[in-house]
Amino acid sequence: MKKIFALIVAAFAFAGPALAAEGGIAWDKFPEAKLSDQAALQNGARLFVNHCLNCHAAEYMRYNRLRDIGLTEAQIKQNLLFATDKVGETMKVALDPKEAKAWFGGVPPDLTVIARSRAGANGSGADYLYTYLRSYYRDDSKATGWNNLVFPSVGMPHVLWELQGQRAPKFVEELDAHDPSKKVHRFVGYEQLTPGTLTPREYDNAVADLVAYLQWMGEPVQKQRVRLGVWVLLFLAGFTVIAWRLNAAYWKDVK
Repeated sequence: MKKIFALIVAAFAFAGPALAAEGGIAWDKFPEAKLSDQAALQNGARLFVNHCLNCHAAEYMRYNRLRDIGLTEAQIKQNLLFATDKVGETMKVALDPKEAKAWFGGVPPDLTVIARSRAGANGSGADYLYTYLRSYYRDDSKATGWNNLVFPSVGMPHVLWELQGQRAPKFVEELDAHDPSKKVHRFVGYEQLTPGTLTPREYDNAVADLVAYLQWMGEPVQKQRVRLGVWVLLFLAGFTVIAWRLNAAYWKDVK
């Protein structure tokens, strides 16, 4: 119970700066059809293990749970099992918390429920992550060399930069709508500095796969819960009709 409480506290602690950035660019809509696509979830799991699991743990998710998205135990062992020797183990990392704090300024948060903790006024947690992972740009003034429009001065470097390439943001200067005596900079797009190994469309698709996996990992039984909920509501509706007629039959002679 203490570990679960600590996880929730950590998630909201790291959500603070992110939610504070809601006044920036609008969040793009995450393609929710990915949640029903096993191939997308499997690719997202691969991207998570190869690019995220180096620093971020998912200590409440076991490798063998990946069988729920269509992977066999042999596939898990051959392609995804890098941080442990057993498929029954949780997704932990070897990164020392003290070293992480020295390198990044804070311990990278556990990502088991990251998609659920990032929801805000601008959209769902999946919307936030989908926009965040596509909003990095080069900024030599930062220690990591990267910055993010959704999460300004983010401590996390752009771990997917080889896939996306390097970009710089483009702004236009215009009068402030609330105070014409002031000028503001409005974001209008990106300039591609160097190409990545993926095209922009392929990169967006890969990020959508990764976010779909993060969303699934936060609640693996969501689809089953929704299906069960439908049956429960149908049962309650039917039972309500039966109870109503029984009540009428019971009271008709009393009245």
